[in-house]
Amino acid sequence: MKLKPSSWSADFRRKKMASGQLSRAEALARSGCRHACHVMLYSSTKAQLFGRSPIKHIILMQMRFDGLLGFPGGIVDPSKETLEAGLTRELLEELGVAIPISVEDHVETYYAPASSPSPSQLILHFYVKKMEEEQIMELEKAAASTAVDHGEEVLGMVRVPLYTTKGGVGLPAFLSHSFIGNARSQLVQSLLRLNLVSSWELHKALTHSLRIHARSVEDLPALLVLTEVKRKPSRTNT
Repeated sequence: MKLKPSSWSADFRRKKMASGQLSRAEALARSGCRHACHVMLYSSTKAQLFGRSPIKHIILMQMRFDGLLGFPGGIVDPSKETLEAGLTRELLEELGVAIPISVEDHVETYYAPASSPSPSQLILHFYVKKMEEEQIMELEKAAASTAVDHGEEVLGMVRVPLYTTKGGVGLPAFLSHSFIGNARSQLVQSLLRLNLVSSWELHKALTHSLRIHARSVEDLPALLVLTEVKRKPSRTNT
C-alpha cells in the first residue's frame, strides 16, 4: 500500500532513528553528547597506475595511532566553536594545513555505532570536500613535515586505491583492512554518492574483499601459535 506523505515522513524518521542518523540541527540540540567531525578530502587526477591504468580520483585517509584507518578530524566542542571551525582546527593539527570547511560540505550525522570503542553518546559528523590535485599533493607534503600530530596521533596519510588490478588487489584489499567506527561505510557511501566508482565495480570489490579478509583471519591462529611457542620457557637437561 502506498503511504501518504505524512505517513511516509513518519516512516522515514523512524528509519533514520533506527539507523542512528539525525540532522545537524537535531544533533546540536542534544544535551550531554560529545561531537566528532571528520572529512573526506578528494580530487580528480589524470595520473595513471604504471602509466596505463587511470587512477581518476585521489581520496585521502589516514592511519591512526591505534592502527585503524579513518578520515582526518576529531573531537569538537560546539559550545566553544562551530562544528566547521573545530574541524578546520583539527585538520591543521593533523595535516599541517588549515583547510576551510563550510556547512555546505556537511553530508551526514550519526550516533557512533555500538561497535565503536567510543561511548554511545558520541555523535559523528561527516563532511566531504573536493579540492584541486595540486592542493591535495601539497597537503600530503605538509602532513608529513609540519603537522603537529604526525607520528603520534596520526601515523601517516594514505590514498585510497580506487582501481582493481588483474590480480584482484587494490580497492578490494584496501576495504579488507580495519577501519575506525563507520569510516568504511562512510567511504563506500561516498564512492556511490559521488559516482567515483560504479556500483558494479564496488560490489565486485567488496565481494573480493570478503575473501581477502577471510584469508587474513585464517592466518591469525597460526601466528598466535607461533607466539605461544616463543613464550614457552626452553627446557634444559638437568
